[in-house]
Amino acid sequence: MRLPVVDADEMTERQREIAARIAGRRGAVRGPFQVWLNSPELCEKVEALGAFCRFESSLPLRLRELSLLLAARHMDAQYSWNAHVDKAIESGIPAEAVAAIAERREPKWESDEDAAFHRFAVEILENHFVSQETFDRAKGFFGAQGLVDAVGALGNFTMLGMLLNTFEVDLQKDRTPPFPDIRGYARVSHE
Repeated sequence: MRLPVVDADEMTERQREIAARIAGRRGAVRGPFQVWLNSPELCEKVEALGAFCRFESSLPLRLRELSLLLAARHMDAQYSWNAHVDKAIESGIPAEAVAAIAERREPKWESDEDAAFHRFAVEILENHFVSQETFDRAKGFFGAQGLVDAVGALGNFTMLGMLLNTFEVDLQKDRTPPFPDIRGYARVSHE
C-alpha cells in the first residue's frame, strides 16, 4: 500500500470513533478504510454511502453485488472484485456471467432483469450516457428509485476502485488476480 496504515495508537479521537463504527458494522477496518481514515470526515461519509449501497439500497442483493463487480472491472479494481466475487455468485449472479465480465466478454444472461441492469450499467460506465431504449427497459424493471440507487451504487463503487488503485491497496493474499489483462497495478498484454 502506498500509504502506511494509520496506527491505532496514533489515531486522533475522531479516527478512533470512525474506526470503531466501521469495525462494528463490517467486522474490521480493512483495505480501503485503512486509506480513507487519513481523511476521517470523508471516511465517515464514504462508509455510510457504501453501507447504503451494499445493505439498504432498493435493488435486490444480487444486483447490488453485480453493480460492485461491474464498477470493479471498469476500474480494474482487483481488491474490490476479489472481496465480492463469491458474494455475487452466492446472491444469484451466474458464475459464467461473472467469468465473462472478468474477461471483458458480453455475458449471456438467464434473466431479462439481470440483462437490463447489466446493459444500463455498462452504458453508464463505458459510454457515459444511457440510450432511451435502455433507460426505458431498466425503468420498467427497477422504477425511478431503483435507477437512482443503481447510479449511486455505480458511482460509489467506481470511487472505491479509484481509491484502491491509486493507493495500491494490497490484494488479498489468498486470491489469484482476477483479470487476465491486469497484474499488480498495471495493464499487461494477455495474448
